[in-house]
Amino acid sequence: MSAYLEITLKIAEADRPSAGGVYAKYKQPFLDKIPGAKSKELLIREDDVQVLHGFDTVESAKGYLSSALFTVDVVEALKPYLQAAPDVRIYQVA
Repeated sequence: MSAYLEITLKIAEADRPSAGGVYAKYKQPFLDKIPGAKSKELLIREDDVQVLHGFDTVESAKGYLSSALFTVDVVEALKPYLQAAPDVRIYQVA
């Protein structure tokens, strides 16, 4: 079984390169240090930006949301660029 964590971020177009830098900085630590992490992709749309994280299980996805890497590093680094609260969803792959 596998799962996806989708985080949708409302970020102004002018701030997207800086926010993309946060993504790039923490992609490899996410893949190396988070239990069950399989992939991480940055999806850019006209209205927002999405980060799609792949995991082995839903439990691993939930664990990442409470990890220090997410709560201390990623969230704090993104705060200056967020125009609204992120939309966080977890999907189980059937």
